[in-house]
Amino acid sequence: MSENFLIEGKSDEFYMELALREAVKAANAGEVPIGAVIVKDDRVIARSWNQVETLKDATAHAEMLALTSAMSSVGDWRLEGCTVFVTKEPCPMCAGALVHCRPDRVVFGIPDPKGGAAGGWINLLDSNPPLNHKCEVTSEVLKDECLAILQSFFREARAKKKAEKDAKKQDSSNEVEDS
Repeated sequence: MSENFLIEGKSDEFYMELALREAVKAANAGEVPIGAVIVKDDRVIARSWNQVETLKDATAHAEMLALTSAMSSVGDWRLEGCTVFVTKEPCPMCAGALVHCRPDRVVFGIPDPKGGAAGGWINLLDSNPPLNHKCEVTSEVLKDECLAILQSFFREARAKKKAEKDAKKQDSSNEVEDS
C-alpha cells in the first residue's frame, strides 16, 4: 500500500491520477487502458498510454513509450532520480527495460499476479540474483480506480464481441431462411 510518499509536496496519488488520464486516452483509442507518467524533480518529463494496436507494435506499452520520451527529455538513457508511475504492474518486457533505464522508483496501481514482473508473477525490479539495478517499488496506489478502468474496458470489449457474434449468427440464420 502507498505510504502517501511525497515528491516535493505532490503525492504518489497525484501522479497516479495523471497516469490514469493517460489510461483514459488509451481506452478512447480502443487500446488496453494503461497509462504511464515519469517524474523527475517534481516535474513530469514523460507521459504515455498503450498504443500497441494504434502503432501495430507489440512493444508499444505505456511504460516503453514513456521511457523513450523520458530518456529524450533528460538526454541520457539513465533515468536516475526518476519515478515511473503506471496504472498496472509492468510486464516482463517493461520491467526489464525499467531495470536497464535505472529509475529510482516504480509506482503502480494494480498488481498482475499472472504476468506482472514487479512482484506479481516474478520480480525483475528486485531480483535475486540481482540484475544491474534495483528499483524501489510501491504498489496498489489508486488500485480501485486503476482496476475500474480496466474492468470497464474489458466488459465493453466482451459485450461488443458477443453482439458481433450474435449479429453474425442472426445473418447466417436469415441466409438459411431465404434459401
